[in-house]
Amino acid sequence: MVDRAGSAYLVVPDTGPGHGVLVLHSWWGLDAATKSVVERLADAGYTALAPDLLGGVRPDDADAARDALAETDPNATAALVLSSVVALRAHSAAPTAPVAVVGFSMGASWALWLGTRQPDSVDAVVAYYGAQNIDFDALRAPVLGHFAEADPLVTEDELVEMQAHLMLLDKHVEFHRYEGTGHWFAQDTPAGPADEAASALAWERTLMFLAEHAPTHQSWSV
Repeated sequence: MVDRAGSAYLVVPDTGPGHGVLVLHSWWGLDAATKSVVERLADAGYTALAPDLLGGVRPDDADAARDALAETDPNATAALVLSSVVALRAHSAAPTAPVAVVGFSMGASWALWLGTRQPDSVDAVVAYYGAQNIDFDALRAPVLGHFAEADPLVTEDELVEMQAHLMLLDKHVEFHRYEGTGHWFAQDTPAGPADEAASALAWERTLMFLAEHAPTHQSWSV
């Protein structure tokens, strides 16, 4: 295992610190697509931070991504996610307030874990095509999920099971499936370009969800 704890990408709105949003990237690493999410959140009035969970590795195909992920220590990644919440809070409008978390694929799984592991620290979870098979009993934050219509990495059975689990626990959950899409539909990645229509709709829903459950002090626009 390789301990790849390291850098992060932070953007504070030009008009001053906003509500904190932690952005957790996919197995493609802290790439341009992830940095774009951070920047767009800052444009919407949020202080956003994306930790580099792969320590500078930028896989250029799925095999390299699997290899990079296999070399990471899950315990070290968990510690990095938790410490990133502390770092984000230090730059946000309210250093003691909860933060929202937006994750993509692998990062979505970590986002769901974080919301359950530290329920007092998270006020909203947005999961793009990622799932978790854990006990969600401690989770307090509402969950917004964006999922592909056909996805070999996150099966329909997994989604149904996770959604049912959350609903049985009386959690606030909102899942959307995007017709005609596959995994990675929301971002340009080495696997292919984003689906522009689905990506735009998912982003609009994300901003509306954050505005409701993790509002910042500034106005936002889609």
